[in-house]
Amino acid sequence: MKKLFLKQSFFSIFILALLLTSCKKDNEQISDQQQNTSSGTLSENEKSDSVATKKEIKESVPPAIQESGFYNAFAIPKDKKKRDSLYTIFSKKYTERERYAILALNRLDSRSKWNSDTLVVPAKIDTTLMSYSPFPMQLDVLSEVKKFVVFSYPIQAYGVYSNGVLVKWGPTSMGKKAAQTTRGLMFANWKKKLAISTVKSEWKLPYNFNIHNTHGIGWHQYDLPGYPASHSCLRLLMKDAIWLYSYADTWILNPGGATKKANGTPVLVFGDYPWGKRKPWRNLLNDPNANNISVEEMTNLIKPHVEKMVAEQTNREKVSDSIQTAKALKVEPTIEEPEASN
Repeated sequence: MKKLFLKQSFFSIFILALLLTSCKKDNEQISDQQQNTSSGTLSENEKSDSVATKKEIKESVPPAIQESGFYNAFAIPKDKKKRDSLYTIFSKKYTERERYAILALNRLDSRSKWNSDTLVVPAKIDTTLMSYSPFPMQLDVLSEVKKFVVFSYPIQAYGVYSNGVLVKWGPTSMGKKAAQTTRGLMFANWKKKLAISTVKSEWKLPYNFNIHNTHGIGWHQYDLPGYPASHSCLRLLMKDAIWLYSYADTWILNPGGATKKANGTPVLVFGDYPWGKRKPWRNLLNDPNANNISVEEMTNLIKPHVEKMVAEQTNREKVSDSIQTAKALKVEPTIEEPEASN
């Protein structure tokens, strides 16, 4: 009887040991799977299933905004059908004015809206664009300058200041690498509602405002493809071109139009574009202040030109007053309007 009891006890212990060993192995396998999953390492079968699942999701679900901060990424597929589907989503999600603002932030017009694989989209849309201004809202260095326009090559944007207060900013497409826009201080010269390019007669340039008569450089409406693409001119959205056409002052010529008596609105073009690198506005996805130009940087750029700008402004006011007097005497001077290039 005692021997039988010992045999039964030994058998029970043996079975229990087997069970414990089996549980330990199962636990180790579960632990290994958890570690592999957390570290991103999958078995061949799991890899295959995972890829298939991602592929199915990618095909069945249209691209959407990846919401992660102040600016978000709106992915645009290369496939035309998927792009059309995305445009439907884009149009439903945003109003016409909101879409206009989003494209402007990406240096695009409606014609070139899909000329990109990713759109940078603000989490909160401000259709005036002022919430996203890369330019300082106030520059004391310009307090005596009534009108001032600045174009930044690095971020492909323009800004407008009235007595040091930023009143408007927007996107631009400046000279391509092979035909870059002249840098430095210039002055607005003449304007024409529809100019014809001297490079190609097919190029119509609405609301053209010349700023460099010798080189034929001016700002005007033309395609904004999302990068510097012009033949040295400063391309603008139509609304911006119309606004600047009315805002800026032209030069003043003598009655015969042979000589210049006064300069127009001062215009400063500065910096260099990061050719071949990531588009500057894409950096907003990582840092909402990535394109911001500091007050100090702007002040250092503008300060050397303030004396000349104020002097030209004072001279223009005197000439303008004399013209008003001449008009009172019914003597009206004429202003010459040369042609421009794109």
